Amino acid sequence: MKTVTKENIEKYRSFLQSHPKGHFMQSPEWAEVKSNWKNEVIIIEDGNGNIKGSMSVLIRKIPFLNYTIMYSPRGPVCDIHDFNTMKALVDSAKQLAKKYKGYVLKIDPDIEREDEEFEKIISKLGFKVKNTSKNFEGIQPRFVFRLDIKDKTEEQLMEAFHHKTRYNIRLAARKGVEVKIGERDDLPEFHKIMVETGVRDEFVIRSLEYFEKMYDCLAPEHLRLYLAYYEGKLIAGTIAILYGNKVWYLYGASSNDYRNVMPNYLLQWEMIKWALENGCDIYDFRGVSGDLDENNPLYGLYKFKKGFSGKFTEFIGELDLVFNPLVHFAVEKGEKTFREMRRKLFMLKTAIKGEKK
Repeated sequence: MKTVTKENIEKYRSFLQSHPKGHFMQSPEWAEVKSNWKNEVIIIEDGNGNIKGSMSVLIRKIPFLNYTIMYSPRGPVCDIHDFNTMKALVDSAKQLAKKYKGYVLKIDPDIEREDEEFEKIISKLGFKVKNTSKNFEGIQPRFVFRLDIKDKTEEQLMEAFHHKTRYNIRLAARKGVEVKIGERDDLPEFHKIMVETGVRDEFVIRSLEYFEKMYDCLAPEHLRLYLAYYEGKLIAGTIAILYGNKVWYLYGASSNDYRNVMPNYLLQWEMIKWALENGCDIYDFRGVSGDLDENNPLYGLYKFKKGFSGKFTEFIGELDLVFNPLVHFAVEKGEKTFREMRRKLFMLKTAIKGEKK
């Protein structure tokens, strides 16, 4: 088993950023963001010493148990139809499992659902596809919108947007919404409206310290904080990540005020333009619900992202290679309960803070 060290880390970065399956969550920078996990990066080389496959694995001890969870977000990175490379990566991961007493290896690769050849390979390697719902129960979103921007111009992209989307982008500019690139010092104000968004839409928000750490590890080369102002007041913001041939819309927040001036449309357009400036192939809007019923509370998010004419994409989802079935069953059941309790606690804490103001 060969892993990334200080001596070959730049070689790994170069491979990751040049590979079509490269992803920021497989990067050394992302591992620094997740420093509460241990990180091991497995690499497979060809006969000439060139990297042909890699897998960044995050490892964390399970509370009260002498076992660890092993998770490779959006990994592995390789020719996903090359069985021998895939097997070599998985065999190396099994060695890590013995070293760290891992009960499972979780992956959620950047592979579309209809890729039957890949599904046969991972099934042969022992992975099981988890039964996940069509909303946001997984670690990473299973359904996303992706915009193909390769060799496109701003004019071509704008023309392809839904007419209402084009109108709202131009409306925001006409109304005087101004988008600026934020600095680290702007994160506390961004976080305030992030909390406002979480309360409104009932989801748990990361701490300010987490966003500061992300900024420190990834900015300015790979991360941008976009802030939208109206009449001098911050009303919306986003965080975008650039890595390799893609830009991802990672976080978004908007105030309850001035939503009628459509800042979120202009923010998306500015992030798409950043992807174009860097010669990217894909702009990834990230998660939407797979439940397309108009009565679904998440349908509005789907409709907003659909207006930019990206491809509605379903990934294969979470895959588990289980090393200890008993521990896997117990932890999986407890994790679902914990997430729901965490969401309810967040809503309760924010409600109490609101009453005290």
